[in-house]
Amino acid sequence: MRSLAPGIKLITSFSRDSWYRFFILLLTFVFYTTYHLSRKPISIIKLHRNCSNVIHPADLNITDNDTWCDWAPFDQNNYQNLFGVLDNCFLVAYAIGMFFSGIFGERLPLRYYLSSGMILSGIFTALFGLGFYWQIHSLWYYCLVQALNGLVQTTGWPAVVACVGNWFGKGKRGFIMGIWNSHTSVGNILGSLIAGVYVSSAWGLSFIVPGIIIAAAGVICFLFLVESNVEQEPLLRNSSSNEEIFSANTSTAVETVEDHTEAISFCGALRIPGVVEFSLCLLFAKLVSYTFLYWLPLYIANVAHFDPKKAGDLSTLFDVGGIVGGILAGLISDYSGGRATTCCAMLIIAINNLFFFVCISSSALFGPAGMLLWCGALVNGPYALITTAVSADLGTHECLRGNSRALSTVTAIIDGTGSIGAAVGPLLAGLISPTGWNNVFYMLIAADVLACLVRLKADVYYYFCIIAINIYNIIK
Repeated sequence: MRSLAPGIKLITSFSRDSWYRFFILLLTFVFYTTYHLSRKPISIIKLHRNCSNVIHPADLNITDNDTWCDWAPFDQNNYQNLFGVLDNCFLVAYAIGMFFSGIFGERLPLRYYLSSGMILSGIFTALFGLGFYWQIHSLWYYCLVQALNGLVQTTGWPAVVACVGNWFGKGKRGFIMGIWNSHTSVGNILGSLIAGVYVSSAWGLSFIVPGIIIAAAGVICFLFLVESNVEQEPLLRNSSSNEEIFSANTSTAVETVEDHTEAISFCGALRIPGVVEFSLCLLFAKLVSYTFLYWLPLYIANVAHFDPKKAGDLSTLFDVGGIVGGILAGLISDYSGGRATTCCAMLIIAINNLFFFVCISSSALFGPAGMLLWCGALVNGPYALITTAVSADLGTHECLRGNSRALSTVTAIIDGTGSIGAAVGPLLAGLISPTGWNNVFYMLIAADVLACLVRLKADVYYYFCIIAINIYNIIK
């Protein structure tokens, strides 16, 4: 009797439900990759060039030899401040919209909500690039498009986290979400590479191409996304054991269980233990991460004197390190059982790393390459852990008593608070960078210190309460 091929044995060893879970994980990974892919081009076109080194057409009347090849109104000496304004239009709108996005996400079908957000985001991303072909030189046009794009991009994170949370148990959530969360860095890398192709020729395509990609992904989302496992008991129960994420022994014959619980209110979500503390911690952690996201290519170009494409390509090493950092943070927190401890440890190491980064990043090519990888891992590790596994844990906290309709709201509160830091960081970088890049890094170091202190203060308060209760019980 002939035996089955090993590959077929592997495929048939998993249940239908396991394949559905893998399919949902893959889909949501691709979807949020396109979200970040469409955000990245703005940091690549920030590369203000010295046009005196660029050959200009013979028939072009040149009035300023240093700025003729730059795009008005970003061709003046205050271009860094103007790009900071653009960043803030997106990030402030994103931060405000995120607090409402989770509420809508709990009450609307996730498939419709996510797909419409992706299509609208593709439209607004493409509209920014079309300003190049329509010869638009109004700052207000680009600010408006950025703000509207920031609002619709808030549909992404609460929706994909809620969808993954609906399908996966709590057993190895840190590790599996650490791998899954690499979509952020993958999107940044792809966005940098795509934008870098057109940045020196037709920068409009740096936005139009990512816009088409995310809109196409929105159509795929509408056609294929299954937002929850309706054939099983709710998967968001607290598990005392490390159940296998892709268990092959899962039965699909369980009677359908409908969730009749009401969605949690905004204030109710704030009362969940740990939500406020981790939200504030993420505020400072995301400030650091997004400052790197939006300003790293310009920093490399100015300090290392690379051309725009090479600076954009080198900046992707930070995101490669972020992939490793997110996975390590999830894995360590799963086996140690301490999400907060893992975050604080990585933040402390990141503080020291930023000092070294200031010292050696401009000394040699090896400096930026090696330090970018290491810095990306330490900066994005805590950020990735808080926005994924921690948010999912808090959204399924035992105090909710089985109410599975809190995950999107809790995720939105945590990420929305973090987005305030994401808006402040690039703005401060735009204001501080003219005084020297080292001052920008000192600002980032201070933010990491505050992130660590916020989390440590919460832990100290918790242990103080435990000690006080024990002393009271002994005396009593």
